[in-house]
Amino acid sequence: MPPHDNSRNTILFVVIAGIMLIAYSFFVMEPQAAKRRAAQQAAAEQAAAGPAIAGTIAAPSAVVFTDDRAVALARGGARVTIQTGTVTGSLTLIGARIDDLFLTRYRETNEAGSPPVELFRPEGMRHAYQAQFGWNGPNVQGGVPGPTTPWRLTEGTILTPATPITLTWDNGAGLRFTRRIAVDSEYLFTITDTVANLSAQPITIAPWGRIERQGVPDDLGRQQVLHEGGIGTFGTDGKYTTQQLKYQAWAKKPVQEHSSVGGWMGITDKYWLAALIPQQDEQIEAAFRVTDAAHADIHSATMLGEAHTIAPGRQITETQRLFAGAKRNEILAGYEKSLDLPRFVYAIDWGFLFFLTRPIFWLVELYYGWFGNFGLAILGLTLTVRLFMFPLANKSYESMSKMRTLQPKMEELKKKHPDDPAKQQQELMALYQKEKINPLAGCLPLLLQIPVFYAVYKMLFVTIEMRHQPFFGWIRDLSAADPSMIWNLYGLIPWDPASTPLIGTYLAGTFALSVLAIFYGLTMWLQMAMSPPAPDPMQRKIFAFMPIIFTFIMATFPAGLLIYWAWSNILTIFQQYVIMHRLKAENPIDTFIERLKKAKA
Repeated sequence: MPPHDNSRNTILFVVIAGIMLIAYSFFVMEPQAAKRRAAQQAAAEQAAAGPAIAGTIAAPSAVVFTDDRAVALARGGARVTIQTGTVTGSLTLIGARIDDLFLTRYRETNEAGSPPVELFRPEGMRHAYQAQFGWNGPNVQGGVPGPTTPWRLTEGTILTPATPITLTWDNGAGLRFTRRIAVDSEYLFTITDTVANLSAQPITIAPWGRIERQGVPDDLGRQQVLHEGGIGTFGTDGKYTTQQLKYQAWAKKPVQEHSSVGGWMGITDKYWLAALIPQQDEQIEAAFRVTDAAHADIHSATMLGEAHTIAPGRQITETQRLFAGAKRNEILAGYEKSLDLPRFVYAIDWGFLFFLTRPIFWLVELYYGWFGNFGLAILGLTLTVRLFMFPLANKSYESMSKMRTLQPKMEELKKKHPDDPAKQQQELMALYQKEKINPLAGCLPLLLQIPVFYAVYKMLFVTIEMRHQPFFGWIRDLSAADPSMIWNLYGLIPWDPASTPLIGTYLAGTFALSVLAIFYGLTMWLQMAMSPPAPDPMQRKIFAFMPIIFTFIMATFPAGLLIYWAWSNILTIFQQYVIMHRLKAENPIDTFIERLKKAKA
């Protein structure tokens, strides 16, 4: 078969494969995803309409589903307002549940007037989300407090960092419970229970805490690169490991238990965390559970503390804590230090390359402190990475430039042995050896950049410090894709391509052809044009398509990542050009300059 037929067939294969992939995603994957979302929503609504089963320790009261938050809050009975500089909301005196919480420093979007981020949602609404604390004592006469206990407010009116509140409940059989709830200026609630035994018999009870979420959140992130679901750190004797439990795995194994001394556990979203923190010297039994209430999954993270026997006339005090807020690195690190919490900063999903992601994040934060702009900080990070790799890259680009100058000799070898590929390869290797060229040298800098590229992507994607951070001009969120797109002429036409039925997702995503994606594609094309051409004609054609393919692939990635990669390409091009110009190797920049000179002449 003639070579041009092979080329034509390969190109046809790539085009047909691409069409089949798009068709499969459009006609198969998207309908299936829509069906799953509809099923989850129906199940959650049905769950809310029926009795909610919260696990083996206690159960919240039955509720009727409503979309009106005010109605749901009113059903929760009397409430105490929560007001700090970072959170606002309320807790219900029925069970003393913290079930209404907003994070006031963060907004749902970066549009003006966007509401604050919701963390907890009261019982009775779809996807209710709350924190509960109580005691376990199945044989205690008169019972122990749980999610339906009617607590009485005896001290304080509003829960603020300066004004804690005190709740009391008497079980009518000689046990008096006093609960003091305090909150700091960030996101930490401290729940201190004092239990007095006024009866004539000793009693044995154990404290518990539970974070409960009904169903799976609608805005579940990219589960392939991001952890959302159950999370906790468990261990003993200074040896602790962090366990992650994605929602899919959680559903497949509804009960997963851990024993630990201290540690912490909870439910995490991309940027937000609700975590139980026991006393760090206490033995706890932790469990991640999925229970079914009228066919809806209720996810709970529960900690059961050590049992305490209280003699008649005696009392005990137990302290539990709740973190409910944003996963900012410095805040988590502060609590990790002050409370002696093991691996609390790993509530942030740093990924398996954490040893790269965390230093890169530290460096970006350092540059941000200097420049006051995270986009400029990313440019500074890129320059640092390129300087770190400069010696290795310099040798690599020298080899590549020398290979480019040897192109005429390589062509002569092919003509000398047109029907003997083995002989061609043998003499080519001898030529490389004579000229002291390593043909694989160009791959090494690229291979080293791949883990750095992934670590930068992870850092941009999971750290809340990057969320809604602007660069310049139209780039208002470095953690999101470039919003510009060719279909509305980059904002000149007042039309949102994402609103187009059926194909809007693709127009605003892979095929958006944003300004940053096009700029990145051009830098990639120029960088590849400065590299030695592939010896095989078919490989040259494939490489010629790569900048176009990657332009579409990278269009959906965070804008900060495109800025990093495009700036890295520019620095690479500059370094390559200096070396190629010094070695008098042919390169597209000098060729372009010569053409301009001839045109002017």
